[in-house]
Amino acid sequence: MPRGLGERTARCARPVPPRDPQNKFGVAVNCAPPFYTRGPMKRWYGKLLGFFAGAALLRSNPPLGALIGLLIGHAFDSDWFRLRRDNPYGVLGLTDEASDAEVDQAYRRLMSQYHPDRMAGAADELRRQAETKAREINAAYDRIKTLRRK
Repeated sequence: MPRGLGERTARCARPVPPRDPQNKFGVAVNCAPPFYTRGPMKRWYGKLLGFFAGAALLRSNPPLGALIGLLIGHAFDSDWFRLRRDNPYGVLGLTDEASDAEVDQAYRRLMSQYHPDRMAGAADELRRQAETKAREINAAYDRIKTLRRK
């Protein structure tokens, strides 16, 4: 049974191209994704740099230095030292893999909840907190849109 444009096969997440003479059964050909799309690919160069820098700096015991450097490099690659304000996806309650539609939906949901105009009759303290949260949400949304345009 041939599949149409935009349908997906059981083995492959990519849409099947329209029927052509070379693909008479409508199956995705050469469906395996490239190696860099399998699973979440994290940065690795911090570990490598830390390994060599640690071994070079701790010359009296290079294996220990390499291990310490590897751990520090892993910490930097995993963003352990990154501040919360540097992650605009966290403000919207999303991950980096979120689609544009999910980003827009989260933005609209949070803005409908924290918009200062909805807090017009509330106490001053609540209104100020809502304004601060709305500013954070707007800044995070703008940052995500800027990053995705690049």
